[in-house]
Amino acid sequence: MLGITAVAFAFSKQWWWAAAILVALLSQLLIFTAWQDASFGSLANLIILVAALLQLGTIRFEDSYRQEVADSQERARGLPLETITEANLQPLPPAVQRYLRYVGVVGQPKVISMFAEISGQMCRKGGAYFSMTAAQHNFYDQPTRLFFMKGQMFGLTVPGYHRYQDQSAMRHVRLFGLFPLVKADGEAMFEADTVTQFNDMCLMAPATLIDKRITWRSIDELTVEATFSNQGVTISAWLYFNDEGQLVNFVSHDRWDVSDMKQYPFSTPVSRYRQLNSYNLPTYGEAIWHYPDGGFVYGKLEINNVVYNGH
Repeated sequence: MLGITAVAFAFSKQWWWAAAILVALLSQLLIFTAWQDASFGSLANLIILVAALLQLGTIRFEDSYRQEVADSQERARGLPLETITEANLQPLPPAVQRYLRYVGVVGQPKVISMFAEISGQMCRKGGAYFSMTAAQHNFYDQPTRLFFMKGQMFGLTVPGYHRYQDQSAMRHVRLFGLFPLVKADGEAMFEADTVTQFNDMCLMAPATLIDKRITWRSIDELTVEATFSNQGVTISAWLYFNDEGQLVNFVSHDRWDVSDMKQYPFSTPVSRYRQLNSYNLPTYGEAIWHYPDGGFVYGKLEINNVVYNGH
């Protein structure tokens, strides 16, 4: 049984914790029968038991994310997938039209949902960067963003869950899924994540930019201002394009830094366009707060995969 546990752990099987608990309990029962000679084994069993329970905490924390993803998928299942045509692009500013043609949305189905796999580095101001991976589900029939991150700090697993859904938004980060490190919600969080939801639409799901909840204003040939409304909240952003038709930066003044409850300019310059599932998309981006004392890059992110409409 100990061998099975070791193999499961080595191959990252989520059920290894159950095998570990069973091994530790059985081992401890045997130790009790020969306590004088085998009592030293109790320490090893305690370590195994603690590790298994910490893994269980992470899994249970992630289960709430998985359940909310499943509920949103069930709601979106069966929605009609009309094809995007040139006519859909005509109300948009010329710079946005060029971008959508460059991305390759014409002739593709309208996007109802998106799944993205992300990796990279993140940090808090004054701290060190830590490695992370994330799975993200967005839905556009009812604007929803479900983002689950797994960070590694000092060799410890630090999962975080960001949820933007209905009229609320929250961000929870917990050590091993058990011990709260960050907890944010409320109106400012909802407005901040409305900016994030629109940012995702622009960068990872550009086919959604034909949405009626967006209004546009051309600034010049390569710059547009967009406003996006959801649940009574309206945010704005400036989108910057290059001559090739690529979106190269997104800037908004409406995003809250909820750590100190202030709004600062927020930008996400992107690059490294390549084809992902028949779309030309940026695959590298940085998340930057522009504080009064200078810009701070708190995220360096790689977009590894994007899948639309459950495919």
